[in-house]
Amino acid sequence: QVQLMESGGGSVQNGGSLRLSCEASSGYGDIRWCMGWFRQAPGKEREGIISLNLGSGRTYYVDTVRGRFTISQDNARNTLWLQMNSLTPDDTAMYYCAAYPALGPGTCTLGQKTYTNWGQGTQVTVSS
Repeated sequence: QVQLMESGGGSVQNGGSLRLSCEASSGYGDIRWCMGWFRQAPGKEREGIISLNLGSGRTYYVDTVRGRFTISQDNARNTLWLQMNSLTPDDTAMYYCAAYPALGPGTCTLGQKTYTNWGQGTQVTVSS
């Protein structure tokens, strides 16, 4: 198991930036993990936006965030970062990070049922 905690959410103006973090409070242990960022906007279903294979570094971005959001990892701090630029009101949502044990070096899925560990979420609000 890995315990995840997100932070860095807040309120920004249209076009602004935020950086979210996802910390594995007790480390990742000996397991290679797939990590994902998800978000849930008011009245909508939760959607996956980015995945990262911590072992291989392979990433996947959905079209709506590709080119604006960047995922990165800080292994020394057991922390995952999500840099979000050019934010719009459509990005307003609760953002979650999640993890599941990777099966290999390939691209990690964004299928939510695959993820076994979830953080509590951090709210991002973008005003027009």
